[in-house]
Amino acid sequence: MLVVISPAKKLDWTERDLQTTTPDFGAEALSLAKTARNLTLGDLKSLMSLSDDLAKLNRDRFKAFEETPAPETTRPAALAFAGDTYQGLEAGSLDADEMAYAQDHLRILSGLYGVLRPLDSIQPYRLEMGSRLKTRRGKNLYEFWGTELSKALDLQGEATKSDVLINCASQEYFGAVDLKSLKLRVITPQFMEDKGDGKGPKIVSFFAKRARGAMARFIVQKRIDSADGILEFDTGGYSYAPELSKPDAPVFLRPYPTT
Repeated sequence: MLVVISPAKKLDWTERDLQTTTPDFGAEALSLAKTARNLTLGDLKSLMSLSDDLAKLNRDRFKAFEETPAPETTRPAALAFAGDTYQGLEAGSLDADEMAYAQDHLRILSGLYGVLRPLDSIQPYRLEMGSRLKTRRGKNLYEFWGTELSKALDLQGEATKSDVLINCASQEYFGAVDLKSLKLRVITPQFMEDKGDGKGPKIVSFFAKRARGAMARFIVQKRIDSADGILEFDTGGYSYAPELSKPDAPVFLRPYPTT
């Protein structure tokens, strides 16, 4: 089984004593960085709805992006991203065996790097998959990546004898995976909160993002290898709700947190 998650805008550049790996789509990342570094500050602000300060920061990041970066300028992907999903994943507390399993079974979809393994070394960047960055391959990143992401996931599925992909990524990122060419069966869990107000369960973005990371951690730690295996997920008080679920869209429900 494979599981995919989204990256995060927020980065944690704490030094890590880990052996890293090289991203498979490093050449594509360099090409996109070169395209982005030629944009004006105004273009960058518009492209990703950035403030002046963030536009300057990311312009400088793209200008500093290197084909062969020095090790001290990179970090392992799963520990470099620091958003809500990564609070649920807690990659820094995985032991060596768990991280090795994650390296084979967990993938991070990225606007810049395409598909990342947890220990792939990345340079600091921000480039959302939904960005309308024009390249020779098309008018946005979906067209740039085309079928490359689905091919990469299928190849890893074959390598790990996996036939199921658990989609814990956002629609913005998973939308870049060409489902027509993807051979893996896709299961997309949903995480809902019940406020007990009679209005029924709802998805709360903040909690759902964290739960996606927790599901990825659950799969890695428990070595889940079947679609039914994820139904035992109970982190954070969630439990499987069969009455709300569909075969490829299981719902996990919990009472709305009050603290």
